[in-house]
This record gives sequence, C-alpha cells and structure tokens, in this order.
Amino acid sequence: MFRRTSSEPETPTTDEKVGGKGRPTPTRKEAEAAARARAKVPRTRKEQAAAQRAARGDSSRKMREAMKTGDERYLPARDRGPVRRFIRDFVDSRFSFIELMVPLLIVSMVLGYSGSQAARNLGNTVLFTTLLVIVFDIVMLRFRLRRELARRFPGEPTKGTTLYAAMRSLQMKFLRLPKAQVKIGEKLPETYR
Repeated sequence: MFRRTSSEPETPTTDEKVGGKGRPTPTRKEAEAAARARAKVPRTRKEQAAAQRAARGDSSRKMREAMKTGDERYLPARDRGPVRRFIRDFVDSRFSFIELMVPLLIVSMVLGYSGSQAARNLGNTVLFTTLLVIVFDIVMLRFRLRRELARRFPGEPTKGTTLYAAMRSLQMKFLRLPKAQVKIGEKLPETYR
C-alpha cells in the first residue's frame, strides 16, 4: 500500500519480530502437555518392552473386536479385501452338510463303541457316508464359488480362494471368525467394492 523509499529503514510488522522464531509462543498448558509427552517416551529397555507389549495388546484387542464386527481395517491380512469378504458371505449364506458333521460323527462313534456288530457296521456306514457327502459338498462349493468370483470380480486373482472357502465351511457357523455377517439363504449384494 505504501511505497517505501530507499532511505526509510525496514520496520517489522506486528506479526513478526526481528530474529523471532516464526510461530507463537505456546501456552503453559501446551508446553506442559508437550513435556509430559516427551517424558512418556520409554528410555530403558524395560520401558520399551512394556510399551511394545501395551501396543500389541491394543492391536490384538482391536483385531478381536474386528473379528466380531467384520471391520476391515483391523482384520488380519488373510481376511482383508472385497474378495475375501464375498467368500465369507458366500459360505455363510448357504446351508452346508458340513454343519451336520459333528453330530453325525458323535453318532457313529457311539454306534462303533456299542457291543453289537450290526451297530458297528451302521456306525461305519454313517461315518463313510458323512465323509463322502462332505467331500461332495466342498467340490460343489468350489465350482459355485469359482463361477461367482469370475462373474463378480473379473480379472482378480483367485489363488487361495478355494482353500479359504473350504476352511471356513469346515467350521461350525457359530465358531467362524470373522463372525458371519449374513444369514443362511440371504441374498448377497452385487458389489463388494
């Protein structure tokens, strides 16, 4: 606004001081908070180990909570991403004979330990039938899953998806982690991005 002539000395404005630090002086509250933060930095090996243990505990707590809620940010790397979320929902939305496996195995075990030869034969038949139905169910799961993955995620790598789906389907529904987010028979959304 004003033109300065060459003979006038340069005067500092009210915002800056000659030789100043270029920022406002912190308040006492800010300075004390910064000092406390610096004091919390672990100085010894024991303090560093305690700080790392606390950080691991916090991380594992967040991961456990994410396993219950399905929060993608804190899930382990093997469970992250839209493809893995779709696989979990795909497996959880269908009824699987594998869920009947544990009760049928208990029945076959009880029949096997009974004194009757006919009951033992029936127990063996139940056991082998259960195993054949489970293998057939996993094979059908693989083909249906591959078809759906090709339709919904074209160009995405499918390495490891069959094993991931099979391992999830082999678990009882209430024991699966991350917890099931869909009910049996529920229609899945078209997009998972």
